[in-house]
Amino acid sequence: VRLVESGGGLVQPGGSLRLSCAASGFTFSNYDMSWYRQGPRKERELVATIGRFGGSTNYADSVKGRFTISRDNAKNTVYLQMNSLKSEDTAVYYCNRRPYWGQGTQVTVSS
Repeated sequence: VRLVESGGGLVQPGGSLRLSCAASGFTFSNYDMSWYRQGPRKERELVATIGRFGGSTNYADSVKGRFTISRDNAKNTVYLQMNSLKSEDTAVYYCNRRPYWGQGTQVTVSS
């Protein structure tokens, strides 16, 4: 199993980023996928989860209405569209397919 995140970077408050996670080594459409994040001096927390075919999604209260998780099973990729970013969204974002993790991608929200 391999999960490779991309799309992180530095963005100003109020800006947007789209994270991608390219998956390989398993049948992607058979599994729910999730995004987690770990901010400075914080525990890792669940951000969003998407069901196998994209019809079911769940979000942390802190990102509801701002973040959207989606997937493309033909491309074996899961996305996290992040809008209206806040400084408290600064974290390393990780792709997850239990029990596997990607290496993470840094998102920094700062002016």
